[in-house]
Amino acid sequence: MTSPNLVELWEEHCRCEFEKRDVNATMATMVPQPYVNHIPTMTGGVGYEQLKRFYAYHFIPVNPPDFDLALVSRTVGTDTLVDEFIVKFTHTTEIDWMLPGIPPTGRKVEVPMVAVIRFEGNKLVHEHIYWDQATVLVQIGLLDPRGLPVAGEETARKVTDKSLPSNRLMKRWSESEGKPL
Repeated sequence: MTSPNLVELWEEHCRCEFEKRDVNATMATMVPQPYVNHIPTMTGGVGYEQLKRFYAYHFIPVNPPDFDLALVSRTVGTDTLVDEFIVKFTHTTEIDWMLPGIPPTGRKVEVPMVAVIRFEGNKLVHEHIYWDQATVLVQIGLLDPRGLPVAGEETARKVTDKSLPSNRLMKRWSESEGKPL
């Protein structure tokens, strides 16, 4: 028995969500009782009906037209795939799943995310999606980063450019300079 190609299955699921914007096609890529959990905002759905409702009214149609995913890394196991990616968009719509209740600000957002996807056979069982909500709130102007250990779009740049400086939010970083290692 051959194992399903998890990358192909996941990429088809994403095409259905973000390119085709087709709720029924998206649901067809999943097991009969799937679930999705966007961890920072606890949005998504458990079971076919809740998840289809979520996709139909609160995810697929509310993503801004310029919504883009840029893959950074991918790890594939026997029944699990983990993607690290950068999401970019202009906040031109009320994005229920990421910014529930927040009217569009017109601001650009870039945020690193991680998705953990589990499969049974050739269908998705669940998606656990993680991101730093403070990073998003800084970028849309709802959180003032001054005096807080949070950053904005530079978090996305740091994921793809290791030459960018580290430890800028650590006020005591300079105190360790020159100390014995």
